[in-house]
Amino acid sequence: MARVGFVGLLLLLWWIASLSVSRNLIPAPSETWAAAQRLFAEGRLQSALLESLTIYGSGYGLAILVAIPLGLLMGAVRLLGRVLDIFVYALSATPRVAFIPLIIVLLGLGFEAKTFIVFLGAVMPIIINTYAGVLQADEELVEMARSTGAGRFRIFARIVLPGAMPYVIVGLRLGATIGLINTVVAELYTAVAGLGGLLSIYGNTFRMAEYFVVVLTLAAIGVVVTELLRLVESRLARWKKDL
Repeated sequence: MARVGFVGLLLLLWWIASLSVSRNLIPAPSETWAAAQRLFAEGRLQSALLESLTIYGSGYGLAILVAIPLGLLMGAVRLLGRVLDIFVYALSATPRVAFIPLIIVLLGLGFEAKTFIVFLGAVMPIIINTYAGVLQADEELVEMARSTGAGRFRIFARIVLPGAMPYVIVGLRLGATIGLINTVVAELYTAVAGLGGLLSIYGNTFRMAEYFVVVLTLAAIGVVVTELLRLVESRLARWKKDL
């Protein structure tokens, strides 16, 4: 109920802002709803949403497949972690936009380039948080397990990996957010398409009602992904209790 009330408050503030500021800048909620119905009836919103979700899902999924095993390996093999971590942190601190011209030269303007831009944004926070989670393993529990004769694989599976899961989830959340941002960036800098393309078109023509529809659609995607990760986190918490 608190969330519903907060959404109602936001709608009220939005409506007040639309009355206080020029309608060319902030459309009323009713105008935005009408624009959403038009875009849906024309099929533009569904088409752009499907294209953006395909790129986002491909890049984010690839980042998960690469980042989690690499982060676990860096934490488990300390020498490898010490060798690679400085490069991972350096790449994480570099704005991804700086790589876009090179990506376009190498991969063109199509699906592969957009997917790689999303991957590049999502992969770093997942690697860093997974690596940090493994390093934060409870040393006392590890020593106790060793004293009982547990092997390295058993220690890793029963102690290190469950302890690292909260860090992994945080990395997935950060990666999901940055990946969604990079989806829009990729669609703006490469072939203008998807939700990012609609943002560019409606922003440049000051069709603010349609622009708000796209922005709210992106926000809705972020909420859905966050809630799905929250569900995964709750399932993992039960898994940890069963170990």
